[in-house]
Amino acid sequence: MRYLILSDIHSNWQALEAVLEHAAGTYDCVLCCGDLVGYGADPNRVIDWSRENVQGIVRGNHDKGCAGLDDLDWFNNAARSSARWTQAVLSEVNLEYLERLPRGPLALDGFSLVHGSPLDEDEYVLSDADAAGVSGYLEAPLYFFGHTHIQRGFRLSHPSVWYLGQVGQDRERRRFDLERRYAYLINPGSVGQPRDRDPRAAYAIYDSESRAVTLCRTRYDIPGAQARILRAGLPAHLADRLALGA
Repeated sequence: MRYLILSDIHSNWQALEAVLEHAAGTYDCVLCCGDLVGYGADPNRVIDWSRENVQGIVRGNHDKGCAGLDDLDWFNNAARSSARWTQAVLSEVNLEYLERLPRGPLALDGFSLVHGSPLDEDEYVLSDADAAGVSGYLEAPLYFFGHTHIQRGFRLSHPSVWYLGQVGQDRERRRFDLERRYAYLINPGSVGQPRDRDPRAAYAIYDSESRAVTLCRTRYDIPGAQARILRAGLPAHLADRLALGA
């Protein structure tokens, strides 16, 4: 089975549309590591698509916040403003969909989905030290995670950790063949708001038969997404950062 792994779409329809076009024909099933909403201007369109097309998903912190399941006080000002705007515009059916999203880990075809770390859905896994901190507690050989908006992976053999590189700015794809003697934590990157200084939308393809993960990047209509954010009256910072990948 070939899986399209998405994360942190954040209501950015332009980015999601570009990813689906770029990945066309390379996958059989769609999965998501959470944060469908927040920051961007098209939450209903993104959730409508998810309801129809995503076969496996876990909730993210913005999904929880926008569904009223988590306190917004710990969000920064821009995130809090966006969450409140999202709450006001969500359709009833889409609000109910967010409320019902499961907490990770979600066990699937020999691997699991989480939003943050395998131990805490709100914890960030950014560094080798972060990966090492959870490596002794993993219940699956492969986890896909999001939350950081940074596309990267870690190969683990407790207590050792090896970093798997990103897709270079001059490339669109980078393949990694997974060895059975190691465990892996793979972040497909953010579809809608990358923060690794590469503004291109990020995603991954996982082939469970060949045990290969391909990290992917594609350009999208950033000016269109920015214009939608500004027309919605959301903080200008949320539009500006899309062009920076930060």
